[in-house]
Amino acid sequence: MPLILFNKPYLVLCQFSGQDGRETLADYVKIPNIYPAGRLDADSEGLMLLTDDGKLQHAIAHPDRKEEKTYLVQVEGEADPAALARLRAPLDLGDFVTQPAKAVRIAAPDWLWPRDPPIRARASVPTSWLAITIAEGKNRQVRRMTAAVGLPTLRLVRQAIGPFSLATHPLLPGEFMEVPAAALRAQA
Repeated sequence: MPLILFNKPYLVLCQFSGQDGRETLADYVKIPNIYPAGRLDADSEGLMLLTDDGKLQHAIAHPDRKEEKTYLVQVEGEADPAALARLRAPLDLGDFVTQPAKAVRIAAPDWLWPRDPPIRARASVPTSWLAITIAEGKNRQVRRMTAAVGLPTLRLVRQAIGPFSLATHPLLPGEFMEVPAAALRAQA
């Protein structure tokens, strides 16, 4: 029962079946009967977990699991202490209120690969980098959170899921590796 760490490239669909000629997980991972444990939007990049174990897949993706996920987020604008405080507190996004999050301003990650195509850059508009950790994962939640505090997301990279991180398991976009599922099960 493999547990696969995969660094999903920008614009790759988080599914194995094809759709209108767009790249999918099947273009990168050639392991039969494996499925994503959770999702990552096409316009987001970074760490995904894949497995052929249905129980493990359900445990990772289920909202009751509360597996922490850390995202590196480049936003448009200056992330000031007030915006960070709002991101950390429960935030009303209209259709739900977020749980408290961890949010800190960070330096631009020097280890991060360039995005292809690059984000749009405007000389007159500054950008900031944030590390945001959440234990839930509603549809486009991090993007909606940053927009709600006036900091639209330009780039979103999931760096970590639970004990697994691109910092400790460096993978370039499109690369994957098998890891022991026991590390994740030990946290259950």
